[in-house]
Amino acid sequence: MEKVFLNGQIIKAAAADVAITDSSYLYGIGLFETMRAADGSVFRLTDHLARLNSSAETLAIANSYSDEQVTQAVDEVLTANKLSEARLRLQISNGAVKSDGTTTTNLLVMATEFTPYPAEYYEKGVRVALTDFRQNPADPFCGHKTTCYGPRLTALKNAHEKLATEALWFTTENFLAEGSISNVFLVKDGQLYTPPVQTPVLPGIARKTVIEIAEAENIPCHEQPLQIGDLLAADEVFLTNVIMEVLPVTSVEAHTVANGKPGNHTKAIAEKYNQLFTNE
Repeated sequence: MEKVFLNGQIIKAAAADVAITDSSYLYGIGLFETMRAADGSVFRLTDHLARLNSSAETLAIANSYSDEQVTQAVDEVLTANKLSEARLRLQISNGAVKSDGTTTTNLLVMATEFTPYPAEYYEKGVRVALTDFRQNPADPFCGHKTTCYGPRLTALKNAHEKLATEALWFTTENFLAEGSISNVFLVKDGQLYTPPVQTPVLPGIARKTVIEIAEAENIPCHEQPLQIGDLLAADEVFLTNVIMEVLPVTSVEAHTVANGKPGNHTKAIAEKYNQLFTNE
């Protein structure tokens, strides 16, 4: 990463800085989007911006940039870094607080060369751990991709120490929620199940894409409350985000999912996802 977009201009990454009174620095009050670009185009950028705008309005985070301006910023970053295949991070936060108490938007867009997950993960599936941390449905930040990300990264670090790829979260009411950095789907008797957005979980872009694929392929997909018993009884389990796409899970802690191999439904959905990604 050599150059970034910060507040209206492309500058060297080493020269980028924000005020110490920025809301994200002081309080973790900010939003970000992780995005995937291929052939110089961001996959489902419109969906990313819609989610960002919705969360900004809900959480009262300043966003003075139009979708057109953000789109131009993304294009400029890809061009400046001469990247076609890339992983991008778009972040907004309330900038320096003025004397009258008002704030301005800090908009940062960064891009690095895309590095996929290891092919072995998709061939053999991955292991997930269950974190003891809990999502609180009463937490106003739940269901939003905020920069208050410490608990997520801590849970993920703990999972990695257990030789697991992801950490699955449950709510304070013991309903299955999501991964630290992913959404989760179960397959049972040929049908898909995933926790509803109201759990709350992040309305993932890849999650939305998989649901659309299921509808197009006439695969029943149920967004409903799920518990540990549903997870352990599943015929297949997979995770989604725009970087991992559709990642099969073959073990949950010491529990083996079905026969311990990626299932046919997961493979089929992953193939359809890849086709859709390529076409778009």
